[in-house]
Amino acid sequence: MINLTINNMPVKVRKDSTILAAARKIGIKIPTLCHFELDCFSFEHRIGSCRICVVEVEGRRNLAPACCTPVAEGMVVKTNTLRAINARRTILDLILSDHPKDCLTCEKNGDCELQHLAGEMDLHHVLYEGKMSEYQLDLSCDAIVRDLDKCIMCRRCQSACNDVQTVGVLSGIGRGFRAVVGPADLMPLNESTCVFCGQCVIACPVGALTEQNCRYKVWRALNSGKHIIVQTAPAVRVAIGEAFGMRPGTVATGQLVAGLKLLGFDKVFDTDFAADLTIMEETTEFIERLTKNENLPILTSCCPGWVKFLEHQFPELLYMPSTAKSPQQMFGAIAKSYYAEKMGLKPEDVIVVSVMPCLSKKYEASREEFSPNGIRDVDIVISTRELANMFQEAGIQLNKLEPREYDHPLGESTGAAVIFGVTGGVIEAALRTAADWLSEKELKDVNFTAVRGSAGLKEATVKVAGIDVKVAVCSGLGNARRVLEKIRNGEARYHAIEIMACPGGCLNGGGQPYIHGDSSVLEKRAAAIYKADVDLPIRKSHENPYIKKLYAEFLGEPGSHLAHRLLHTSYKARGHLCEVKND
Repeated sequence: MINLTINNMPVKVRKDSTILAAARKIGIKIPTLCHFELDCFSFEHRIGSCRICVVEVEGRRNLAPACCTPVAEGMVVKTNTLRAINARRTILDLILSDHPKDCLTCEKNGDCELQHLAGEMDLHHVLYEGKMSEYQLDLSCDAIVRDLDKCIMCRRCQSACNDVQTVGVLSGIGRGFRAVVGPADLMPLNESTCVFCGQCVIACPVGALTEQNCRYKVWRALNSGKHIIVQTAPAVRVAIGEAFGMRPGTVATGQLVAGLKLLGFDKVFDTDFAADLTIMEETTEFIERLTKNENLPILTSCCPGWVKFLEHQFPELLYMPSTAKSPQQMFGAIAKSYYAEKMGLKPEDVIVVSVMPCLSKKYEASREEFSPNGIRDVDIVISTRELANMFQEAGIQLNKLEPREYDHPLGESTGAAVIFGVTGGVIEAALRTAADWLSEKELKDVNFTAVRGSAGLKEATVKVAGIDVKVAVCSGLGNARRVLEKIRNGEARYHAIEIMACPGGCLNGGGQPYIHGDSSVLEKRAAAIYKADVDLPIRKSHENPYIKKLYAEFLGEPGSHLAHRLLHTSYKARGHLCEVKND
């Protein structure tokens, strides 16, 4: 341990700590823009590029960036001297001098850390005026908008993309006034190997990276005269309440449904129904591969960001992922076939809106293979944040609504489905069904706790009907890369692997309410998901009565010809890696 003094207060911290961490331990806040961390994922971005966090250190001539300066025995630090405060104000003035002043209309308004910092430091006018950066707005992809005029070169997005996700799309480009972060040669995102996971959007402290705004498409659809239905993903219900003052970890399912009904949707359904359906198809495929000992390990395919990552970077392993579509796409396919038929509607007259925690779901819905006969399975995708904004625009106070129930037949789900929202949930749901089907007995204890937890990589051997099934659970594409490289090199063998692009799973998706580095929020969301599982009367996907009815009336059986036509897909190799050069 290291002993030091900050503002005349003694503090003891670990030797690998920074001045910033030491100050926080004793309740001293040092402002910063480039620093970003999530403790539960052991991730910390401490590059010191913004210099907002400078402090005075006794015996050191220059000011020190607190976020990347390691502590030392006997160090004496002053965080609130006039020299440090004036330096911060000057740095902030210079950042603002080359930053657009459209705060009122910016997508990040209210969540912008630069905006908050200017308020905290009492900056109400721009001290320096001069030439402003001018870049073309990148609207090339369906998921993310890139506005380099607002880039402050904090490099947080670069760290998220390269260090955490290992996608390797973003890097520092240019020098001095022309320095920004973007893909090689500033190519449009849709021409890069970006997987649209949205972790860069979460990391960005300003409005340089935001989601594609689809809210007005939904408003227009609600007034189109067509039959408008909406599905909500499992992770949405444990996060949307945060936008309305509810405590993190509040399960707001009933209020969410009530709010959507007030918006005017004809039917409000649950993506969890399709998650149960996914388990039926995916587990059937897994058992077939396991029995034949072929094409193992099977890789879950619910996450479009992870699927695109595989298509770009591990094309030789494309035989491994399950061919089952994601729950989002399965829902859309069933809505425009089975449901439309029951309601006496034409598929083209049914508009399916998805509320997702994920930005890559916007991209997924636009993939060509999910538009049979030119009719998209899912028409519009909005994020949890976008739905919260729509509620606010409509004057709907979610925290004051009386809970309501999902509509049927696509609103009934099980506990196995709701845990899809957290890392390890998909594999646990599949194991619950596989155990029953393989043993031809009813599994009493449905909790496969070995695959739970926030660790980025979990490995376990679980007993399923007397078979030792070796599984791995990865969250964060950096962890996925490590596992896939071992498989490719013959260094590891598994029967099944769950991969989610976002660290922690969908509850930490790129479209969720911003948590600004507070890891405890993610832990509370995860606890809420498991509570929702326990609270449901049915906790196995194959026991969902509406799923049974769907197969009896329409699909026949899991893996049938019709099921394959509607519920399965294929993958294709995509372009090679971008060459990333870090300046």
